[in-house]
Amino acid sequence: MRFIYLILISTLLPISAFSSSDDSFKSSYAGQENREIKSLSESDIEELENGRGWGLAKAAELNGVPGPAHLLEMKTEIGLTQEQIGQIEILYQEMQQQAIPLGMKLIDHEMELNALFANRTITEELLRGILEEIAQVQEQLRYVHLSTHLKTPDILTVEQVDLYNKLRGYFSDDPCKNIPKGHDPEMWKKHNNCP
Repeated sequence: MRFIYLILISTLLPISAFSSSDDSFKSSYAGQENREIKSLSESDIEELENGRGWGLAKAAELNGVPGPAHLLEMKTEIGLTQEQIGQIEILYQEMQQQAIPLGMKLIDHEMELNALFANRTITEELLRGILEEIAQVQEQLRYVHLSTHLKTPDILTVEQVDLYNKLRGYFSDDPCKNIPKGHDPEMWKKHNNCP
């Protein structure tokens, strides 16, 4: 009887191993194949179209150097004067004038790259060329955002910079529990490696 049981188990085991639904091969990209531009989410495109940071200024922002958009959002909380508001608005407008066209250019390049792969017309030469163009635009776009952050400390007091960083939730014990106002909670948690 024991022998029959072992034979039965040994024959059913391989069948059950193959028939179980195993998601171990499922990509974390699953579902993204339906995007118009595979490499950019709707949120990415919106950020680029509107000249927003897209995470490009993290080196400044997370090291305590404020950005103009958030400064304007928090002008009351950090006590900006009318003169400071005017200076920061000018910085913000200049940044937008440069960032929006660059963001649109980056979207166009990513769309072209996507089309080359989708149409199976990509070659190594085309790939190298489009990647160089994408890299140049990304560099320019990142420069626009970071160089704008460089200019804000000259407009602010040390106390305002400190308060900005405190209100943004930086340099606190647990950034996962202190999501700054105006941030998408999921994106914030992702960027801060929160559970």
